[in-house]
Amino acid sequence: MNHDVNMDQKRLLLALARHAICDHLGIPVPRPEGNDPILDGEIYGSFVTLEIEGDMRGCIGYVEPVAPLGEQVRLCALSAAFQDPRFVPLGRNELERVTIEVSLLMPPVDVTAFDEIQVGRDGLIVYNGGFHGLLLPQVAVEYGWDRDTFLSQTCWKAGLPQDAWKDPETVVKRFESIVFREEAE
Repeated sequence: MNHDVNMDQKRLLLALARHAICDHLGIPVPRPEGNDPILDGEIYGSFVTLEIEGDMRGCIGYVEPVAPLGEQVRLCALSAAFQDPRFVPLGRNELERVTIEVSLLMPPVDVTAFDEIQVGRDGLIVYNGGFHGLLLPQVAVEYGWDRDTFLSQTCWKAGLPQDAWKDPETVVKRFESIVFREEAE
């Protein structure tokens, strides 16, 4: 399966995310024009991350596809802006400072040996009992983590002990993603 996403498709997905947020806030902006087949495909999970001056302001997504990609990115953008429980809903006064990043996720695969995890390439998901957590590939790079720290931090995000990745009952999955963000103005 070809996982290439060209620059026009990236720009279109970013514009759809920003349009969804603006529309929700009642800010009139034209709906992005585009009839690209990528919008109708259900081949990627997706996350939308919002940042203000380098600090996260929201991040929500889907590991597996739940809708056609255009709609899914729109839903992720709205959830990241207005429903991330870690943050108050985004305000109109913050919008011009928000940078939008989209991550398109490949299907997760089971980790059978921890040395197959490559920091910078892989994102991680851990499951144990009713707990689960996910960190995108770029998180480990941004914080300068090695593989073991990345595994520990994913467990911590799941609400598990940081060494839970060593527990045979813990399922660890990895995934690759295509990550792109708005250009700085």
